[in-house]
Amino acid sequence: MEERILSPREKARRINLNHGAYGSFAEIGAGQEVAAYFFKAGGASNTVAKTMSAYDMTFSDAIYGREDSGRYVCEPRLLKMIRREYGLVKKRLDETKGAERPFFAFANTVTTINFARTSQGHGWLGLRFQLTPRTEPNEAVIHIRMFDKEILEQQQVVGIMGVNLMYGCYYLQDNPEKLLCSLMDNLNSERVEVDMIRITGPDFTHIDNRVLSLQLVKNGLSNAAIFGPDGTTLQISDLLYKKDILALRGRFRPVTLVNVDMMTTGLEQFKNEKDVNPDNIITISELTLNDLKVGDGIDYQDFLDRVDILGSLGQTVLISNYHEYYRLVAFLSQFTKGKIGLVLGAYNLEQIFDESYYENLKGGILESFSTLFSRNVKLYVYPAYAKGSTTELYTCINFKLPRHLTDLYEYLIVNQKIDDIADADKANLHIYSDKVLAMIKEGQSGWEKMVPEIVAEAIKEKQLFGYEPVHNVI
Repeated sequence: MEERILSPREKARRINLNHGAYGSFAEIGAGQEVAAYFFKAGGASNTVAKTMSAYDMTFSDAIYGREDSGRYVCEPRLLKMIRREYGLVKKRLDETKGAERPFFAFANTVTTINFARTSQGHGWLGLRFQLTPRTEPNEAVIHIRMFDKEILEQQQVVGIMGVNLMYGCYYLQDNPEKLLCSLMDNLNSERVEVDMIRITGPDFTHIDNRVLSLQLVKNGLSNAAIFGPDGTTLQISDLLYKKDILALRGRFRPVTLVNVDMMTTGLEQFKNEKDVNPDNIITISELTLNDLKVGDGIDYQDFLDRVDILGSLGQTVLISNYHEYYRLVAFLSQFTKGKIGLVLGAYNLEQIFDESYYENLKGGILESFSTLFSRNVKLYVYPAYAKGSTTELYTCINFKLPRHLTDLYEYLIVNQKIDDIADADKANLHIYSDKVLAMIKEGQSGWEKMVPEIVAEAIKEKQLFGYEPVHNVI
């Protein structure tokens, strides 16, 4: 029997009456929406030690200090809030209540849609909390983007999301994916998305935040998630704001010499574009949800193997649900007016011109191209061997299209929207990741020469992708 979803008030009441958690709420920018649920649910005196809202910037800075960025709706501000407020709860109440009550500090810093409807609501919500008294605290942090057109509706979203976050951390900590999905209880993707989540602490060592990032996309809480080379989950708009972005889409199963050369040579050409600031570039390796599926599901260990390899190469990883390139460009363009470069193979370019991909669009391929190429975007095409040949290269020069698309293609070439990668290492074009993966799984030798040395070492050391060491028999 399917479990009934509790309302925000029911969740707040259960925490108030049954859990024993005790602490403070500090909310900036959208009213005291989360605390209000606990007050209205009944029994709030069992949970709430203090609520506050330092709306005035002078008051806020006096309490938490100024941010180097000058921003108030940002993760550093949220972390200062939950850590300072938690410290005060512990300092003032530990002697009288610390032996029996697990403490917490909840905070949010949010900006809702403005009256002119020219800004998008978004914000940070966080919880620093104990699950048992006098233990080291955990931290849960999320970033949300809100889509309602009315301020009151966005404030309501903040309240519901905050209650969901607290309830999930207290009652669903043993099931991370269920905890994550519960954030959307009594909400939907038309109202809000969660594009970043991170949960850390002694009670959550079983959680890998890279998997949580993937599950955000898998479960429809967001269309994309991103994390750095060290596996730290990042907030997308903060990372990409006003950057020149170079992205390489691939399966990376595993990363080969070709993948590395694609990014290296593509980056060199991207740097030389007149409208690119070489000091303002961020490179991204992108995995689509489709490329992560194994059969009917997702093999999380296989996903982590790929991410470990990309991280060892210093790559920032984007997971997206944007199968079509034009949707990826539309997404990235939300965060920057800088140049966007996409590195892709010659046969991937064929997919972009395949009209069957755009049957769901009224304007077909022209509608998709108006999104893909109307922005400051350029495609960098890496050569491949022509089908059936080991000597002839397939490039933009001999790229084959139906007659009715050739004029469109020539227009894009002439206007420098598509260009060949000039310095590709042609000696490695025989390398395909599927072949390398098969060799690893079958215990064949020689695959080590097809991947970067650091990748070969990582695969052997961590026994990734089904690698099994050969034991010499005496």
